[in-house]
Amino acid sequence: MQRIERLRELSGAKALLALKCFSTWSVFPLMRQYMDGSTSSSLHEVKLGYQKFGGETHAYSVAFAAHEMDEVLANSDKIIFNSLGQLERFGAAAHAADKPVGLRVNPGKSNSPYLLADPARPHSRLGETDPEKIAAVIDQLSGFMFHNNCENRSFDSFDAMLSHIEARFGHLLQQVQWVSLGGGIHFCDPGYPLESLAERLRLFAAKYQVQVYLEPGEASITGSATLEVSVLDISTNGKHLAIVDSSTEAHMLDLLIYDLHARIEPNTGEHSYLVCGKTCLAGDIFGEFRFKQPLQVGDRISIQDAAGYTMVKKNWFNGVGMPSIVVARLDGREELVQSFGFDDYVNSLS
Repeated sequence: MQRIERLRELSGAKALLALKCFSTWSVFPLMRQYMDGSTSSSLHEVKLGYQKFGGETHAYSVAFAAHEMDEVLANSDKIIFNSLGQLERFGAAAHAADKPVGLRVNPGKSNSPYLLADPARPHSRLGETDPEKIAAVIDQLSGFMFHNNCENRSFDSFDAMLSHIEARFGHLLQQVQWVSLGGGIHFCDPGYPLESLAERLRLFAAKYQVQVYLEPGEASITGSATLEVSVLDISTNGKHLAIVDSSTEAHMLDLLIYDLHARIEPNTGEHSYLVCGKTCLAGDIFGEFRFKQPLQVGDRISIQDAAGYTMVKKNWFNGVGMPSIVVARLDGREELVQSFGFDDYVNSLS
């Protein structure tokens, strides 16, 4: 949060929490001291941001439904449409509600190493790509959103990407009041040149006379949470296996989606184990890790960096118990803020 605050001070950019990555509202009172508001991907996220985070609430969705529009407009400060079709359908209602209107623009390039998450993939549905078509509706717009820096850990890459945006859309940027550059910029990584990023954003804002917004998701919560699991069983089948009371499928779904290993530290020692989830999915495996001592039933393991895209994606696969949410407060208290039981499981079904 202090790093985000520093970037805001140096650059003049505003920072909005991307709720699609992290929506644990019990810590919003702290986060709102360092951020300007929230941005959303659905009606429910719009309402959550408006009611629980405060500040500016940006409403975006790949496609809004007609029956959602009244609530979206009532719970937002800006609305960003994904397509010209959505703008044509709902733009008049937004203007009638006196809401600034934005459009998502797809510059045709991104940094994502995964096709699944690449907003510039072939035939992408995420944003408009034609400057001429956008120019034809520029009088209806007050801003643009570009979200194409997924997993971007390089300032040089970000700089080149922004230059590409300027080359294609600079004449349009001069005609709006604000520009969101989305999320995916890992400026909280150790060694990231924060001052260089801030200066690039400051010069961009001055050149086009726009308010710049950033939408940090993972950059807001990197390293801020662990998934605490306990060993339920130990067995051997070519390798030592440790079964824990959790699941990648249910609790850290991105590990499966992107074929990643979890992170357990320290990952050193003479004793190697495959740490496995307890569901019936054969590939429910957190990864292979090393420990200084042999694992025993009942041992606790802390899986690191477990905030982003975890609690927002958790599910009830196999009916596996849901982890409780505990907040370590700055005064040293550990506060149980939410727990889940059988009734929650039943009510999530029909």
